[in-house]
Amino acid sequence: MYRIALRMLLGDKSKYLMLVGGLTFASLLMTQQCGVFLGLLSWTTSHMRNMRASIWIVDPKVEQINEIKALRDTDVNRVRTVAAVAYAVPLYAGVLQARVADGSFKPIEVIGLDATTLVGRPPRILAGRLEDLRLPNTVMIDELAVTRLSLNPTRPLRIGDTFEINDREARVIGICRTDRHFFGYPYVYTTYDQARQYAPPTRKMLSMVLAEPAKGFTAAQAARRIEKETHLKAFTEAEFGSSTLIWFFKNTGIPASFGTTIILGFIVGVAVSGQTFYSFVLENLRHLGALKAMGAGNGLLARMLLLQAFTVGFIGYGIGVGLTVLFGMMVLRTGQPPFLLPYQLPLGTLAVILLICSLAALLGIRKIYKLEPAVVFRG
Repeated sequence: MYRIALRMLLGDKSKYLMLVGGLTFASLLMTQQCGVFLGLLSWTTSHMRNMRASIWIVDPKVEQINEIKALRDTDVNRVRTVAAVAYAVPLYAGVLQARVADGSFKPIEVIGLDATTLVGRPPRILAGRLEDLRLPNTVMIDELAVTRLSLNPTRPLRIGDTFEINDREARVIGICRTDRHFFGYPYVYTTYDQARQYAPPTRKMLSMVLAEPAKGFTAAQAARRIEKETHLKAFTEAEFGSSTLIWFFKNTGIPASFGTTIILGFIVGVAVSGQTFYSFVLENLRHLGALKAMGAGNGLLARMLLLQAFTVGFIGYGIGVGLTVLFGMMVLRTGQPPFLLPYQLPLGTLAVILLICSLAALLGIRKIYKLEPAVVFRG
């Protein structure tokens, strides 16, 4: 009987192709848009992956990692006096203008690390030695900076080359790999003191304090002690990531925009598959009535319809996710738009597609339960 159900499905090629096409489009739209959305969210927290630390101490009004409110230099020593802190170091983070050889200016994200510990170092160094940042007028740049600050694509920026930051020389001593900044700025690492010389002087230059918990304390426990004793805001890495995501959900239209597209994909899937599958059932009522007249029960006929619905569902899902993977492979070469495809995303899409197929099949099952076997003998 199940073979008959598949032959009925494949026999009507127009309905079959329409069902597969609708579910493919729904699967592609939902998976691809979710992947871009997750990639964009990962950009919002790239600072934490590019400047690693257990505890981040910032101004009490700061809500997310991309928001900088300068602290006083004395705040570093205040954090160091907290018993739950093993050590605390200053960090500078700010957008400055780099001047390349042709005189043009490019915005860059300058990160100033503590010269002694180099805490906040880039996640992966491709060339050079980070310790060379202790030399005068030196910087380590990421791969995006190599592309942005190079004049000739055939001769990219190399170790030993120079450019200017705020009319001061910056000599490249290394190249690193970082996660993309939310605003698309390349990362340029130097020491904290050197960053203060590159940046325009202001009354307060300290962007944030990075700290590690003392032995016997968790990061969360140390963060609460820091807040209590210094009245500054202290985040663990997980807390800062969650706070950043919440801020973007509350204050930007990004989630609503992508959410609308994802919901649209679900509606299109339901509408196309539901209408097409219901039309398919109506056209095959006489055949289903004949099977019912020969003794096939409602349960068996319902399982046959579910098999038909899930067959086109799995085929459409496979094609849609396959096209999404191809899209991801293409954008990985350029890095834009951002794209992430964790294993949970295809599984979630599969669950939604099976839900759509179940809803479509229920329309046909409802018709089957009301079907009279005598319909096969009517003209």
